[in-house]
Amino acid sequence: MLTSKERAYLRGLANKETAIMQIGKGGIGENLVKTISDALEARELIKLTVLENCMGTPKEVANELAAATDADVVGVVGRKIIIYRESVNNKRIEL
Repeated sequence: MLTSKERAYLRGLANKETAIMQIGKGGIGENLVKTISDALEARELIKLTVLENCMGTPKEVANELAAATDADVVGVVGRKIIIYRESVNNKRIEL
């Protein structure tokens, strides 16, 4: 669980990042969870875009992805989701 100061720091880091993936009408599947988990291991902090044709709201999608990947939701702004998980092998962000 992240504190509000950690969340604010991570939001600042994610501000200049671009979204690396889009979630569409296919929703959250096994392959998407695996891909996002690999991206979190490599980067620790990722930004995703939820397309208009996705079945759930961005907040629901963020919570479902965080639960599936053992990550923390940093924030949801509009249709952008920011997710953080500390890397085991490639630690880059110091909180």
